[in-house]
Amino acid sequence: MGSLKQRMEAELKLQNYCERTQEEYLRCARRLAEHFMRSPEELGAEEVRGYLLHLVTVRKLSPSNMKVHIAALKFLYKVTLRRPEVVETLRMPRTPRRLPVVLSGREVEAVLAKIRSLKYRALVMTLYGAGLRVSEACRLRIADIDSTRMVLRVHNGKGAKDRDVMLSQRLLATLRKYYRHERPKGEYLFPGRVAGAPITPRSVGMALNAAAKAAGLAKRVTPHIMRHTFATHLLESGSDIRTIQVLLGHSSIQTTQLYAQVSTRHIGRTKSPLDMVGTKEGEVLG
Repeated sequence: MGSLKQRMEAELKLQNYCERTQEEYLRCARRLAEHFMRSPEELGAEEVRGYLLHLVTVRKLSPSNMKVHIAALKFLYKVTLRRPEVVETLRMPRTPRRLPVVLSGREVEAVLAKIRSLKYRALVMTLYGAGLRVSEACRLRIADIDSTRMVLRVHNGKGAKDRDVMLSQRLLATLRKYYRHERPKGEYLFPGRVAGAPITPRSVGMALNAAAKAAGLAKRVTPHIMRHTFATHLLESGSDIRTIQVLLGHSSIQTTQLYAQVSTRHIGRTKSPLDMVGTKEGEVLG
């Protein structure tokens, strides 16, 4: 793509897209060019739609992956190439609303116990203890720990938003132990193998999945499941949905309300009308 790649990259940076989104959008644009062996500048609406159909029918991409491709191509043609007519009819695919997998408290403890590396254990505890996205946890800086106010500062989260989340006493003790033992160099709390760069989400996912298997869990445990578990456990312990929304950094409370559907304790506390009919309490039912 040459100069087109540089133009698209510049536009993504100007609009302050996060690094991961920049990489994904550039990858999708490159795949389009490779498919036709031509520059996207030379393609029209029918060719773009044909390519997306190829991704669905031949490559069998999931609706969530298709959303990334469509968003990338919309950016490419609307912003970089100034040809919005090419993508104006594209719509995001409907995705099935699946309930997230959630661990029990005992399962969380079992997983943590199987993580031998103090660094990875501290990071996974941060995922669960503060409900962070894995990319947010990986990018935490030493300066983001505020032990006076007992909060962690999350910089440039999803939607380029900053937020504060709680810092638990247990997590603080583990982070202090980790810091004394590892003495991480540079600004990042969890540095990666490349000097000056944070640990990668992929390595965290591999370590977490290995720990779950070692703990004998049948569930496939990912970093995002720790975030789901954080939110569900907060709801079950009595936190209100609005507070959970703020802690998770959700723009819409509808996203947060999903956890009310997976909280067995929350559901179990709701009384069935079957138990009310024929009683004085059930008179309100008519």
